Amino acid sequence: MDSTPPSRRSRPKLPKLAHTSGFTAIGTAWEIDSREPLPAAVLAAVEQRCESFDRTYSRFRDDSLVARIAATPGRFEFPHDAPSLFDLYRRLYEATGGAVSPLVGAALENLGYDRGYSLRQAAPAVRVPAWDDAFGWDGTALTTLRPAVVDVGAAGKGYLVDLVAEVLHDHGVDEFTIDASGDIRHSSAEPLRVGLEHPLDTSKAIGVATLRTGALASSATNRRAWGDLHHVIDVTTGLPTRNVIATWAIAETALLADGLATALFFAGEELTASFDFEFVRMFATGRVESSAGFEGELFA
Repeated sequence: MDSTPPSRRSRPKLPKLAHTSGFTAIGTAWEIDSREPLPAAVLAAVEQRCESFDRTYSRFRDDSLVARIAATPGRFEFPHDAPSLFDLYRRLYEATGGAVSPLVGAALENLGYDRGYSLRQAAPAVRVPAWDDAFGWDGTALTTLRPAVVDVGAAGKGYLVDLVAEVLHDHGVDEFTIDASGDIRHSSAEPLRVGLEHPLDTSKAIGVATLRTGALASSATNRRAWGDLHHVIDVTTGLPTRNVIATWAIAETALLADGLATALFFAGEELTASFDFEFVRMFATGRVESSAGFEGELFA
């Protein structure tokens, strides 16, 4: 789903969490800091959970459930963990006036972010169908009215971070920091300071966020960019957004933080009225905006 390197350079390793386990999942690099080295059985369970998630949601592999949905309409049963993901998507869809949608896959593929990474626009912007015109979600299954290219990249990686956190808790690992290339879930009494990478100069930071137990997710238009295009698509137009260039969201779960980091490109007050979170975002003009409860410091 992503190719952004881990944010190790912008967050310190806590003394208590001195051991790091690294691996690759859903096409990106992950790191887990823990008090003791993670046993092989725990790492195997983590990797198995990631593989199961990818086999369901990846639009880059032929054997995924998402690939079957793209091929033919019908009714498709999802794993038991899917409701939280699709329920959040529906809330974000409504809060952003349809700009955030799991139906964005067709627009991404049209712009070249496809299975073959052609990275070239195939045609003028495609019209992404409205949620209720394309499929119905009943809490356990997705019924499509036509073939649909589902892409959960706006919140899916964050949700997988939460699922990996569940695996760690189930194995008795309660102190950890998971960093899935910028989507961070932190479980420790000691707060974590995370640098907010400048989207126009990755050697600099625009500030530092203090993350207590919870999650931080970031998104920027300089990541997964090609030519004058990038991956943050406004579903209402089928084209990349231009007004906001970077966002950071802090919330209780990585699912929520990840989804809100995407939604912040398209909405502000509508989100703060509906969700409990803090944020920072940077506009194309260079202006930086933060929520009233943001804990940290801003340099820009």
